[in-house]
Amino acid sequence: MTHKTSIHWVGAGLASGPGIVSIAKSYGNLTVWDMTSDRAEMLKKQAGQDADMQVKLLDLGDDASVAGFKAAIAKGDIVVSMLPAALHIQMAEIALETGAHLVTSSYVSPEMQALDNRAKEAGIALVNEVGLDPGIDHLFTHLLVDAAQKASVLGCGNAIDFVSYCGGIPAVKNDFTYKFAWTPYGVLTALKNQARFIENGAEKTVTKAWEDVSELAIHGETFEVYANRNSVPYVKEYGLDGETNLQKFVRGTIRLEGWKTAWKDIFNEVDTADTSALKELSAKLWKDYAYGEKEEDRVVLYVALTAQKSDGSVWEGSLTLDEKGSGWKTAMAATVSLTVAEAVLAVAGGDMAAGVHAAITDVAKCRKWLNGLIGNGLSIKAENVSL
Repeated sequence: MTHKTSIHWVGAGLASGPGIVSIAKSYGNLTVWDMTSDRAEMLKKQAGQDADMQVKLLDLGDDASVAGFKAAIAKGDIVVSMLPAALHIQMAEIALETGAHLVTSSYVSPEMQALDNRAKEAGIALVNEVGLDPGIDHLFTHLLVDAAQKASVLGCGNAIDFVSYCGGIPAVKNDFTYKFAWTPYGVLTALKNQARFIENGAEKTVTKAWEDVSELAIHGETFEVYANRNSVPYVKEYGLDGETNLQKFVRGTIRLEGWKTAWKDIFNEVDTADTSALKELSAKLWKDYAYGEKEEDRVVLYVALTAQKSDGSVWEGSLTLDEKGSGWKTAMAATVSLTVAEAVLAVAGGDMAAGVHAAITDVAKCRKWLNGLIGNGLSIKAENVSL
């Protein structure tokens, strides 16, 4: 009998539910590890009586607990880290020690990338960037670029615009235009992050998010968007580094229309606040604008590429994800964790080579994953792109 890979999903928090239930129902051989068992047991009930799922306790601050976790992992198993990004390296070290593969939804950190040679020598895959953003945005982009190549609009001097915007927003708009699923501190500090992107054919740098907010219409609805992080390295990663007339290339964040006005006072506070003041502001916003237990959230992801030819004609393709959810099946939880689940199935199927992975780039695999997400209930709208 062929050995079935065991899956060790660490962290049953707010972003994990749909992925855990999907794996438990469709694959099984799943153990969910967390500091407390209540939420994992609730998800086990959601998966149904026939689901092959166990719940065990893990405290990463307790040596005996960690030793028990390691002892339960066999070579070739898959560890899923849905913990805060700062703990992924600890989980990667455990994976290397036990000979297990690792899956996370977070960006590849320099510390994770530094494990590439060790992972290759051990024959294990350390797979990252397989959530929503990063994650589904990558899948969308590779299909979109492939469609543009097949339409013969790349590599010939056309003016190219590329945008990839994503955001978690409330399903019902409020005066603040936003709700928090977890502590606002991370959102507040991210507003001060520098962003680099390409605009009007040249690199541009913005030091604070609110300094460069623009409007974007998506299928008849107007949003506000801004660049975040450093978009420029993705030009090469997405295969657009050969474009001689790349006019725009931005990866950024979506917010509801009116966000910049509603948050004006917040921007002023963030601009001058020290760490203590930011934590105080975070606590106040959490009290005033946290999601209620049954309140719906919404996720919008929009990726588009436009090629304008010298004769004035335009080719445009796009992919859009627009989801709503609540309870243990929030839109954010579904889009993040169901993509993680696709990665787990890919690793279990032997589709991921040894080493550190930032994201998948193979178009056929991207299409397979997206169809898996559609099969799990996500709706994807494609224009000039074949799913």
